Amino acid sequence: MANREIERKFLVKGDYKKYVTKETKIVQGFLSTVPERTVRVRVKGDKGFLTIKGIGNESGASRFEWEKEISVEDANALLAISEPGTIDKTRFIVKADGDLVFEVDEFYGENDGLTVAEIELPSEDTEFSKPEWLGEEVTGQVKYYNSMLMKNPYKNW
Repeated sequence: MANREIERKFLVKGDYKKYVTKETKIVQGFLSTVPERTVRVRVKGDKGFLTIKGIGNESGASRFEWEKEISVEDANALLAISEPGTIDKTRFIVKADGDLVFEVDEFYGENDGLTVAEIELPSEDTEFSKPEWLGEEVTGQVKYYNSMLMKNPYKNW
């Protein structure tokens, strides 16, 4: 199926910053956080995005995803009418095997202290090397979804 996102998510337990090749500031909110269809608005660096995600499969690693670039002005207007709460983070890119990359998100505000790494894969059974800074796998654990971090932030755990 087209528009399928396959990713695995991990906690970060060590120093990954010496491997970073790029970093981007991200602010995002949600127009809808129902599990069957989350609608995310994001300002990522100097670009805006609207993203719709479906519910995850049984393993939590795969789900429908559709994304469209929009103007930063439109993104900010949509953020203003989003559900209460925003996610504030910096995304760090770290090279993995071949063309794969880890996206390491360092959260701020009410989620300060949480750092999560995701790796997007071509298939659920794709193998990849796990660097020493990669911690416990949390793929499919709903509390780590950004839409849930907005409702039940890390500081409340």
